[in-house]
Amino acid sequence: MSSLRFKYEDLKRFCLDAFERFGFTKDESAIITDVLLLSDLYGIDSHGTQRLVRYHKGLKSGLIKADAKPETVFETPISEVIDAKEGMGQIVSYNAMKKAIQKAKEHGVGMITVKNSNHYGIAGYYAKMACDEGLIGISVTNTEAIMVPTFARKAMLGSNPIAVAMPADPYPFFFDASTSVVTRGKLELYKKLGKEMPDCWGIDKSGKVNTSAPEVLDCIASHQGGGILPLGGAYEKTGGHKGYGYGMLAEIFSSILSQGLTSDKTYVGGKALICHGFFAINPNLFGDPEAIKAHFSEFLQDLRNAPKAEGCDRIYTHGEKEIIAMNERLKNGIDININTVKEMKNCAIDVGLDIGEYLGQDAANA
Repeated sequence: MSSLRFKYEDLKRFCLDAFERFGFTKDESAIITDVLLLSDLYGIDSHGTQRLVRYHKGLKSGLIKADAKPETVFETPISEVIDAKEGMGQIVSYNAMKKAIQKAKEHGVGMITVKNSNHYGIAGYYAKMACDEGLIGISVTNTEAIMVPTFARKAMLGSNPIAVAMPADPYPFFFDASTSVVTRGKLELYKKLGKEMPDCWGIDKSGKVNTSAPEVLDCIASHQGGGILPLGGAYEKTGGHKGYGYGMLAEIFSSILSQGLTSDKTYVGGKALICHGFFAINPNLFGDPEAIKAHFSEFLQDLRNAPKAEGCDRIYTHGEKEIIAMNERLKNGIDININTVKEMKNCAIDVGLDIGEYLGQDAANA
């Protein structure tokens, strides 16, 4: 048995209570849970409940401070810099995007950067927040250094995702992708599954391609060389320099503008201190928002209607597969890797919860 299937509502109830036991308020637990479970619903399994054990360990070690009080250190009518004070990434990020949305509604654009934070889940969650309010949403973050720049053999950049969401019919445009070829979470899943990685994902400390997830993860943890490749892989001829450049864009709009730590200086001395960026743009800066939405929707439909490649019967636009996955998982349940279930069980035991009361006997016996 490689996985167990659970109902969304059961997972939600478990996560809500678990995060309260971790030291968060009801409202804070609801925010964190919503971010994690949207990831699972969207099929982004590397950033959903798979991350619960990471947050539990971070709270116990002091990496994450549940009682942190973020502070605004710079502000204008359209921008702001927030010091997260080492708090939970999802909480400061949710509130930062709320501020960006408010500024965009009042002034046309809102731009918030955050420093001294922790892992915030999927970047797309925060872009979606703005999109749900009729705005264009953008979110970026840096992370612990896992990405090796083109022609280097040591990780210097994070997975540094870029997410953009924009209103459209019949469903919004939703793009969320790391600028590394895969995220660290994907390697963690391959390690749990005991699977060999594709040969375009990672290199070892000597700069040679390596298909062992445990070995590349060890390289990242040791900071002695090796890591995950940028989008495009190891070479300019395959476009690796473009992924490297996209990673730099995320760095500029998170750590550089906030004057926080760049990826290569994070996760040192028991502190994460990573940075995020949140941007909300009101389409009314360019005309009638509904007309812009209709224009964009027409183009997205043209893309879906484009001639299909041989053997292909469907073209997807960004966000379409996530909606399909969400509808299927809300109806039929969410599959969770058995090793992740074991981690969740151990977290539950540590805070005095019986996972079986939430997720059934199979989870309790995992």
